[in-house]
Amino acid sequence: MIEVPKAPVKLTTYPKEIQFISSWRKYQQRILDHLDEHIADRHLHIIAPPGSGKTILGLEVAIRLNKPTLILAPTIAIRNQWIQRFCELFLQVNTIPDWISNDIRNPKFMTVVTYQGLHAACNNLQEDDSETEEEENISQTIKSSNPNLDNIVNNLKLQRVKTIVVDEAHHLKNEWWQNLTQVKEKLKPVIIGLTATPPYDVSPNEWQRYIAFNGSVDAEISVPELIIEGDLCPHQDYVYFTFPTAAENEKISAFRAHIEQLFLELKTDKVLINAIENHPVWINPTEHLEWIYTNLACYSACLIFLHANNREVNQLHIEVIGDQKLKIPTLDYNWMETLLDFYLYQEKIHFKLFDEHRKQLETKLKRCGAMEKRQINFSNNKVVSHSLTSSLSKLNGIAAIVDFEFNQLGHDLRMVILSDYIRKEFYPNTSENKLELTKIGVIPIFEKLRRQNTMGRKIGVLTGSMVIIPASACHVFEEKARERGIAQISSTPVAFDPNYHIIYQTEQIKNDLIYIVTEIFQQGEIEILIGTKSLLGEGWDAPAINALILASFVGSFVSSNQMRGRAIRTQHGNTGKTGNIWHLATIDPTSVTGGNDFDLLKRRFRSFVGISFKKEPGIENGINRLNLPENIIEEAEALKKNSEMFAFAADRVSLKQRWQAALSEGTNLVEEIKIPFREEQPYQEVKAMYLKKTIANLLATLGSGLLGFGFESLEILAQSGRHIKSTDQLYFILGIIGTFGILIFGRLTFKTLRLYLKYRDISKDIQQIGEALLAGLLKTGIIQTDISKIYVQSTVDEHGAIFCHLEGASTFEKSTFINALQEIIAPIDNPRYVIIRKNIFMLFAKQKDYHAVPELIARNKNLAEYFKQQWEKHVGSCDLIFTRTLEGRKMLLKSRIKSLSAQFQNKVEHVNKWR
Repeated sequence: MIEVPKAPVKLTTYPKEIQFISSWRKYQQRILDHLDEHIADRHLHIIAPPGSGKTILGLEVAIRLNKPTLILAPTIAIRNQWIQRFCELFLQVNTIPDWISNDIRNPKFMTVVTYQGLHAACNNLQEDDSETEEEENISQTIKSSNPNLDNIVNNLKLQRVKTIVVDEAHHLKNEWWQNLTQVKEKLKPVIIGLTATPPYDVSPNEWQRYIAFNGSVDAEISVPELIIEGDLCPHQDYVYFTFPTAAENEKISAFRAHIEQLFLELKTDKVLINAIENHPVWINPTEHLEWIYTNLACYSACLIFLHANNREVNQLHIEVIGDQKLKIPTLDYNWMETLLDFYLYQEKIHFKLFDEHRKQLETKLKRCGAMEKRQINFSNNKVVSHSLTSSLSKLNGIAAIVDFEFNQLGHDLRMVILSDYIRKEFYPNTSENKLELTKIGVIPIFEKLRRQNTMGRKIGVLTGSMVIIPASACHVFEEKARERGIAQISSTPVAFDPNYHIIYQTEQIKNDLIYIVTEIFQQGEIEILIGTKSLLGEGWDAPAINALILASFVGSFVSSNQMRGRAIRTQHGNTGKTGNIWHLATIDPTSVTGGNDFDLLKRRFRSFVGISFKKEPGIENGINRLNLPENIIEEAEALKKNSEMFAFAADRVSLKQRWQAALSEGTNLVEEIKIPFREEQPYQEVKAMYLKKTIANLLATLGSGLLGFGFESLEILAQSGRHIKSTDQLYFILGIIGTFGILIFGRLTFKTLRLYLKYRDISKDIQQIGEALLAGLLKTGIIQTDISKIYVQSTVDEHGAIFCHLEGASTFEKSTFINALQEIIAPIDNPRYVIIRKNIFMLFAKQKDYHAVPELIARNKNLAEYFKQQWEKHVGSCDLIFTRTLEGRKMLLKSRIKSLSAQFQNKVEHVNKWR
């Protein structure tokens, strides 16, 4: 045991005897070996999954920097975990030294606080450490005026704090980043940024702010790497589908019917038609070109709306658009939303005569649920979203999953169910609990499972304000409490079921309770633990978990990935551990996409990396790896998928084998862009079809040539012809036939050969575009890795999807390249410069050659010109158009309509694949 200084000795460095009691993992050692290089810019930024040992690494780096340290964590539980890990694994003591503080107002040599605590102190507020039922509690903040910021900074300066560790650094996208940014500017410390989930789903400005604070990414450790090293266990995500209850479905159907009726009314609203028809832009478009080219969506919506009402489109509009053959789209919900937004809010002057109508229309939209906070949405509203995301059918889904997993694992099951809310109103202090379960939450889930518990399953509840344990676990619970120096904990049997006890909490034992319940869960005295995501979803550690149900429906990519992290850690002594992670999705049968609950799940899966269900297992992100249909709306189809999920989840041995097979196929996780094959038919069929046609046409051409020019062999035939007077006439006729054969079949041969070659190497154009982009980004200085070490790589899979990524660069550079490449191939929006290709033969059939110049390059004219040169070098002849002139705006409108990538809208994805 290390002798650590007590007060009043004031430390200026860490005690020399401090040492980590275990050995370093490979990735940890690699970072420590290059620590001086990483912190040359006074930042160390590490991305690694939950369970990878970021806390230990952060503590070791702080010790090596050997300066007074401020550590910030997202929750009080994680704050306490930092102190606990430091004392146990470095100091090897049971009591916290006096030189460690958890109060930002009273900092010591090492100060460990929450982001919220710093924010509260800077604004003279009380830190709220209670677990609330607020949505996204971690994001609830008060606008900063920072009246006490200088006092906080001065106290930190007195302690000479020069190292700041930010744990789960993605939380800096919230309000309190402003406080910490100012603290950083005043202290000028070394920043150690640690996160499991970078906020990739935020805006570019938020991302830049995140990078500005934490520095560029120094090391990113992937899930597959940690499974190889044995730090994470093989695991899989599964989706269980449910359908709304009859009452929920009635609400959704009523909303759809009201919206459709509203849409039809508005579509023929004479006042609205009159207002749009008499707008100056519609009457004299050539006099308002600048407005049109700046407000293309509004202009298009007006055009489509009036066309739907059989209003003649003046030739002047066709000239403005620049396309005589333009097919005007059908008026749908999306275009109506754009039109109404223009009519109600964007146009400030010309609709003043219609103010009364506009007020009535706004009221009607709100009453029908088509508008919330001035946002018009005909497809979804809070009624529909809530009916799906918090559908009571999910209670039945949870019960079905629990039954399945318990049947598989029996009393070896260690399941955690995470929900957003506690819902204490479903816990009555009566001798019976027959309350109808009308909401999703911790207590309703507990009640659902308790009422159906015929197999002796041990169920518990752990939240910040309620703890329930099985009566059979009370003896072990009391023993654990005594070990932690707690003489007595107050508890009573649950009023409506003596098989369970409710534990009464106090502030003094709150954190001990979490520790004790976790311990008895690990030992199997609780087999199914139900809790809130705000308490257990991030930072909480229970390696015994082998099944997880995410009954949470609020939150971001970040929080959902953090919750998954609870189930993927390895457990010491349990080498066979695997983790099943269950996601719930309620299908909207009235939506062609399956509804926004399913859509939300698809988006969340972009940040989940795992093993695929495909015949040849691979490791990738995205929901496609589960072989789910793009859209599910039929109940029979959903039930079939549920059965398939259970079949896969039952075979945990196969899960381990599939991970091993997939891991052997690659060495690192690559972020790349994916462009799906555009044809309706499968890629291999299309490719084979063109190959067969090519061979057939070649044979036909050869036959025509033989027929037309092998005259000698056909002289006998000529002599027997009744109508052919001479050999010359026969030669002449056969020559004509042969020539026609060559022209017809030769043309088809050329055409099909060209198409076959196109599908044989469909990635060629993306490869060339990527090389031009790489040159452009090197010129900007954003990519700084030596050009000799980096290259563009593109491939095509068996389904015809194109993949492209940058090899050899840093994580940040790879991500920047992918984002810029997506700008080029995505539909034209409003770029400063547009590239127009002159050559027609290209990989995307039936499309024109318009590309946006990426924003990072387009911000400077010289860079844009250089990019044009590189395009001509790698891709082919092109024109560069500046769109901020009137002529450029006209070209922009045309390019948006005829964009090369129009049919890839919303289909181009960022993917991570193990290669």
